[in-house]
Amino acid sequence: MSTPRLNPPFRAEHLGSLKRPTELLAKRAAFDKEELSPEELRAEEDKAIADIIALQREVGIKSITDGEFRRHMFYDGFFDNLDGFEYVGDVPQDWFMDYVPDTMPFKVINEYKNAASHLCRGKIKRTKQMYVPQFELLKKFVKPEEVPNLKLTLCAPEWFHLRHGEHAYEKSLYPNDEAYFADIVTAYREEIADLYAAGARNLQFDDPLLAYFCAESMISGMKEVGIDSEALLDLYIDVYNKIIAGRPKDLTIGVHLCRGNFRGGIHFSEGGYDRIAVKLFNVMKMDCYYLEYDTERAGTFEPLKHLPRDRTVVLGLISSKIGKLEDMEDLKARINHAAELIASGEEKRSKEEALNQICISPQCGFASHSDGNNVTDEDMYKKLKLVTETAKQIWG
Repeated sequence: MSTPRLNPPFRAEHLGSLKRPTELLAKRAAFDKEELSPEELRAEEDKAIADIIALQREVGIKSITDGEFRRHMFYDGFFDNLDGFEYVGDVPQDWFMDYVPDTMPFKVINEYKNAASHLCRGKIKRTKQMYVPQFELLKKFVKPEEVPNLKLTLCAPEWFHLRHGEHAYEKSLYPNDEAYFADIVTAYREEIADLYAAGARNLQFDDPLLAYFCAESMISGMKEVGIDSEALLDLYIDVYNKIIAGRPKDLTIGVHLCRGNFRGGIHFSEGGYDRIAVKLFNVMKMDCYYLEYDTERAGTFEPLKHLPRDRTVVLGLISSKIGKLEDMEDLKARINHAAELIASGEEKRSKEEALNQICISPQCGFASHSDGNNVTDEDMYKKLKLVTETAKQIWG
């Protein structure tokens, strides 16, 4: 039975960020110190991106990205370019919500003394393109027929909202969360329309925050301060649905959930998808879900029983945090097990149909921040190669 809308990404995927070369890191550090011009930095970025595209081609990855080499952090690009948001270089510690899993660890090690965020201090409006310039630059490295294969990653719309709670915006500007997010939705819709016009057909929201709703620590922390976690999750899902509503049929939009991928592979939360699976798969209207599944902290495949026929799941079975290479036979066994559970789920289907809803990827990017993880260039190459070779074994 065919599905009404099944826009899978490629069977072998990677999740945007790739390990940055030492030369690029050195040039960016010099640029940050105003010792290098924008043109000189751009030239080094172009060189590094040309090389990383060649690597993606060599290992067989077709959903080509620029490795996020033009960014410091994976979430750069949206709020720093949006009118109404102000860069705050020294955010008071009590403006970071303790229940958010990635805030308390930094308070403990006293890294928030120099913490920075973009906070809403004016009416929100998109007055310039945000990600389109990055996409246009990426297009220059591929043939015209390859442009639909390019993938671009986007910041989660609730990024600063969850972290800062009531301090995320001023109540004199927006009376409530719904009004605040209404303008954010408009900005994203405008940007996605421009990306589509530029040729983008594969977009991925990077959203570790949704996975935090799987963490008992955050749910209990919210309850202690009187926040309804279910209502907040509903709000965020509604925001996403409004952003992607009415998208063209040939535009694939997915969301990536992980539990942290910071210095040395540090993670911030644990907990399976069971707590959010029904809403994630059946209320949120994404085409595909990129899910972390490389360690036990992400739980079992059981929540995949809630996956409808018209969605794709990208199983993040390969770690981007450690250099040890996974075993292909184990990966194949896990993929088949996931397909069996999907087939036996609420919407019964054949294993073959369920298998057709699955793709494979690393569990996260190899450099969510510019410093990257504790993996070598050779480790990254072997892991990406393993992704494509496993996909060939499963799907041909």
